[in-house]
Amino acid sequence: MPLAGSDKSESGSNAGIRPDLVAGLTAAAVVLPKAMAYATVAGLPVAAGLYTAFVPMIVYALLGTSRVLNVSSTATLAILVGADLGMAVPDGDAQGLIVATATLAALTGGILILASVLHLGFVANFISLPVLTGFKAGIGLVIVFDQVPKLLGIHIAKEGFFRDVLSIAGHLPEASAMTLVVGIAALVLLLLLERALPHSPAPLAVVAGGIAMSWLLGLGAAGVATVGFIPRGLPSITLPTLDLAVQLLPGALGIALMSFTETIAAGRAFALPGEPPIKGDRELLATGAANLSGAFFGAMPAGGGTSQTAVVRAVGGRTQKASLVTAAVSAATMLVLAPLLGLLPQAVLAAIVIVYSIGLIKPMEFAAIRKTRRMEFHWAIAAFLGVLVFGTLQGIVVAIALSLLGLASQAAHPRVHVIGRMRGEDILRPLSSDHPGDETFEGLVVLRPEGRLFFANAEQVSERIREVVTQNKPRVLILDLSRVFDIEYSALQVMIEGERRLAEEGVTVWLAGLNPDVADYLRASGFEDRLGADRILANARVGIHRYLETYGAAEGPTATPMDH
Repeated sequence: MPLAGSDKSESGSNAGIRPDLVAGLTAAAVVLPKAMAYATVAGLPVAAGLYTAFVPMIVYALLGTSRVLNVSSTATLAILVGADLGMAVPDGDAQGLIVATATLAALTGGILILASVLHLGFVANFISLPVLTGFKAGIGLVIVFDQVPKLLGIHIAKEGFFRDVLSIAGHLPEASAMTLVVGIAALVLLLLLERALPHSPAPLAVVAGGIAMSWLLGLGAAGVATVGFIPRGLPSITLPTLDLAVQLLPGALGIALMSFTETIAAGRAFALPGEPPIKGDRELLATGAANLSGAFFGAMPAGGGTSQTAVVRAVGGRTQKASLVTAAVSAATMLVLAPLLGLLPQAVLAAIVIVYSIGLIKPMEFAAIRKTRRMEFHWAIAAFLGVLVFGTLQGIVVAIALSLLGLASQAAHPRVHVIGRMRGEDILRPLSSDHPGDETFEGLVVLRPEGRLFFANAEQVSERIREVVTQNKPRVLILDLSRVFDIEYSALQVMIEGERRLAEEGVTVWLAGLNPDVADYLRASGFEDRLGADRILANARVGIHRYLETYGAAEGPTATPMDH
């Protein structure tokens, strides 16, 4: 099977392979330490992170549509996985966690594959960007405070974000000075390296330094918690169990949605002009197969990561050969370096998680949303608080509910513009204080509703029309339907009844700019015959010209200013 995004002209050339080789090695230096750190976020052994950067990465490389997307664990997925596993295996039993992880990854993969078969790639768009911004910021804050105890060398019982913050404050006197020094040193070094050399193998340098310090100074014996024993060798086969499937299914649905959302967002973000398009349904299949296959080899649920993909692109990666190189390095690490990784202080891993999770919190994005659309800013804040108050898994439900609520709110409140004509030009546009000199016509009102008209907004649109008609008392009302792409049966009945009432009041309704589908619905309902062909116009301009020819109305601002 050809690799996704492979280039036949490069396949036989060392010059073509070299960029992907360099990109794969560099990405491995960044991805593998982060993958191990994210495994600890999920409450799993660090080896699970290495496994996630192995099998899922290979499978996606063979099936995905992105040329450079790097698929492994991510901060968001890690915290969701940890929350789900915490409920399924509350006692933290090692074998129970392994089986539960396999079951969760298999469910996630199965859901994604089923979604691909059902062509549900559009579902990722159900979480709006402002809501996703709030959700990820909440996740980022949860992850940071989740790692603070490891940075301090203390242990707390997890009881929810706000209680955990209070618990950390209460345990501060018990903090280990040596652990804190190691963690702060790693944190500062990582921040400095990332600032000076973005997309560099900074995590690898920090991990190597942490292992060296642990070995030379005997940090484990001094009370600094280390990773501990990591089995050497490739992952063994782990079978999911049906016993846990029902319990883990709700969490798997949320993880699958977030995996696909992150994957499609990262894939599109790093696609260059001229490269194959990112196909939603194919991405569902690729990420689903990656998760399903990884489930049998100890991998956590995986998805496309923005930061690691940025590394691949930044150092010149061109095809999925780079991901295969990264997976090969992961396998080599499991086979050779496992004993050394056991010396790594937990505080160093916590520092890595904190540095790369802070990036999920984007105050400037909140500010941009607030400046542009205050209502969407409120949705973002609500999603942010939803994660902190209700928890990570419930937070995903809050995020989806808010997105759907925002969509329903927008659909239920379509704009209805009063239209004027630019003075001296045959250009129609909504009346606005930005251009007060636009012409309107005595006895004529032109209204332009926008969007789909259906049962949820039909009465509101009707009321808005009546407000304008009552205010201006026109002889003719032109409804410009050029921006209405669909009209549902309930809305059509409201329109027919509204026209009848206006006719009783002496107002004649003309319809203009009907698209073919809307015209067909009007014809099937008999409304077109009732109006007559002379009241169905090609567009609003034709209607204005006909009105002026028929009634000889004077041009200029109406006596009663229109509310727009």
